[in-house]
Amino acid sequence: MARSARLTKRIGKVATRALDPDNTSVLVAGGGGVAMDVARALKDRGAWVWCMQRSEARRAEVEDMFAFLVKADALDAESVGKAMDAADGLDVVVSTVGGTTAQPQADGQGNINLIEQAAKRGVKRFVLVTSIGTGDSKDAPPKPVYDTLQPVLVEKTKAEERLKELGGDMEYVIVRPGGLKSDPATGNGVLTEDVRVCGAIHREDVAELVCQAVFSEAAKNKVLSAVDRNQLFGEPEFETFQL
Repeated sequence: MARSARLTKRIGKVATRALDPDNTSVLVAGGGGVAMDVARALKDRGAWVWCMQRSEARRAEVEDMFAFLVKADALDAESVGKAMDAADGLDVVVSTVGGTTAQPQADGQGNINLIEQAAKRGVKRFVLVTSIGTGDSKDAPPKPVYDTLQPVLVEKTKAEERLKELGGDMEYVIVRPGGLKSDPATGNGVLTEDVRVCGAIHREDVAELVCQAVFSEAAKNKVLSAVDRNQLFGEPEFETFQL
């Protein structure tokens, strides 16, 4: 789609910063999995979506959903800034960026680069997808699980803290999913502020909850765990968070 056509669609954006899905620009950073599911869910709501990818491998998939692909490496702050500049009037950044236990730098510095570049550009809201086990939810997973994932959880915690530090004019939402499954959505995904909760959740259900959080006023500056209500560890009693 030509840039002029996109700008015509976005007339009126200067006058209002309300997060109306039909007039909101979102950069989704992350590889496949949850990131692509989030992009699809946002497109289904009518948002303008840019997918930040390290390579061209998913270009056809991105363009098939009528989104835009921008290339950048989260560990390269300059390239991240350029990717954000490519989006017209960027309102929201969603990051599902992560590494591995052997190379967890993307979980920390990669997300911090995204957070800092978004803040410099006056992005209205940043939605960071991390994991149960970060920050004050450290004791939620079974100890063997935490010990295995500790390198990435420590780095994700650094990113969460940086996002909170840069709050101010940039709203934030932190979504901490439990163990991720690739099966189809169950529709049973829920959010909670209870840091004791742990369990599993399907990627498509995480994506739907993240998409709702993008546009939810109730989610502003909240830290929320995401689990499938039927796949909990143990039988905890907790209150769900309503978006």
